[in-house]
Amino acid sequence: MKKTFLKIIPYSLPVLIIVLWQVSSMVGILRDNVLPSPLQVIQQAITLWNNGRLPRNIAVSLYRATAGLLLGGSIGFIFGLANGLSKVSRSVFDSSIQMIRNIPHLALVPLFILWFGIGEPAKILLVSLGVMFPIYINTYSGIKDVDPELIEMGRVYQFSKWQMFKDIIVPAALPNILVGLRFALGVMWTTLIVSEQINARSGLGYMAMDAQQFANTRTIILVVIIYALLGKLSDSIAKFLEDELLSWRERRVAA
Repeated sequence: MKKTFLKIIPYSLPVLIIVLWQVSSMVGILRDNVLPSPLQVIQQAITLWNNGRLPRNIAVSLYRATAGLLLGGSIGFIFGLANGLSKVSRSVFDSSIQMIRNIPHLALVPLFILWFGIGEPAKILLVSLGVMFPIYINTYSGIKDVDPELIEMGRVYQFSKWQMFKDIIVPAALPNILVGLRFALGVMWTTLIVSEQINARSGLGYMAMDAQQFANTRTIILVVIIYALLGKLSDSIAKFLEDELLSWRERRVAA
């Protein structure tokens, strides 16, 4: 009973907000042209789904987000790994990466449009740039913060470099890396929203901007809710991976 109650609690506030939202719309506190009711948003979702527009644009946004995450995440992980393990790599690359990191990547949207046009490369590369730095910073910090006693233990047991990396460094750095992934997912959706609203002909952000021109608040609210749900879903997947990959910590605490 207690476990069921604890599982329900996180959903109680969103449900309460939706109920209050619907009631406020029904009694006239909220006007439809300002904030449509949840039922109206659901009706709009059904209409857009049935005509194929909603699933098509969701698929486009998911493609851009996934491609950008894979590209930028891979680059951030590789540089974080290299700079964490090698003093030479760190001295060559880290200062430059830190300098670029302090440039707001969304400020580069006009340049990306000039360089890459309004096609897919501009949006994917902008997402890649945004997600690269959280993963880089956390990978780099995770490797640098590995307990020296663990490294010394590996040397005592005469671990090879590969064994040291595989059995000591990666497991010790993994919590930081996964935190970086969760931060990167948030940046991914934020960047995608902006890029799709500025220079797109498809995607959820484009749907919202197109709806704005016709004062279609139902579609705008629907897009906002879908972004929130996609963000929650991606974070839940990352949290699941974190729980699975770091289950050894719970076993160690229990022991």
